[in-house]
Amino acid sequence: MGIVTRPAGARVRVTFRGEVIADSLGAIAMEEGAYPVVYYFPRQDVKMEKLARTAHSTHCPYKGDASYYSIAGGPQNAVWSYEAPKPAMQSIKGLLAFYPDKVDSIAAG
Repeated sequence: MGIVTRPAGARVRVTFRGEVIADSLGAIAMEEGAYPVVYYFPRQDVKMEKLARTAHSTHCPYKGDASYYSIAGGPQNAVWSYEAPKPAMQSIKGLLAFYPDKVDSIAAG
């Protein structure tokens, strides 16, 4: 499986219920086969006070173990992070990604 990470090269924003909850010029874009591009955000560019860690976790054989966050007053497990990713995925270590179907929008440009 080919996974490519690179700087997004654009401002990327996430909105939820009309509020911007992530806004970054330093996001990382991940391309993974036929899947849509996923943007990973530095924590300093995310309104962390809007997120609450959950006990949910998953494992990816390529990236490692993911931790999850819910959006306050919103969907559960809407955000994930690889806090100790596999060596080849260090570019996303500690960054946050949002499920597009659990937020209003994820827009680059």
